[in-house]
Amino acid sequence: MIENNFPKNLKYNKDYSWVKVEGDTAILGIIGPGTKKVKEFVFIMLPEKGKKIKKGEKYVSLEAIKWTGHLSCPVTGEIISVNTPLFDEPSKINDDGYKNWIAKIKVENKKELDELMTSEEAIKFYESKLN
Repeated sequence: MIENNFPKNLKYNKDYSWVKVEGDTAILGIIGPGTKKVKEFVFIMLPEKGKKIKKGEKYVSLEAIKWTGHLSCPVTGEIISVNTPLFDEPSKINDDGYKNWIAKIKVENKKELDELMTSEEAIKFYESKLN
């Protein structure tokens, strides 16, 4: 069931990313249903630590056996940390997309966090996209 795959303590964008807010830091990852749909990631191009990024810009590139794509950043800010072990083992994201975060961003505009979806809103939005 799709409801179990959107933890209530996170926020979501419309491009398969989740956001965990800790103070002025946004921790980003890929939603659980997205990781299940792709089956197994085989390559990841991680963002660069120290880089400034704007909401809507691509922050990560991913490849699976039959899929290649990019995810857009849900917030504007500076990339302050990257989960570098994912480079050698991108399939860890498939094991648990919520434990295996991709990047941490120091948020410049906290109002952008209010524009993200709640768990309930994400369930409604993704229901048709993921079935």
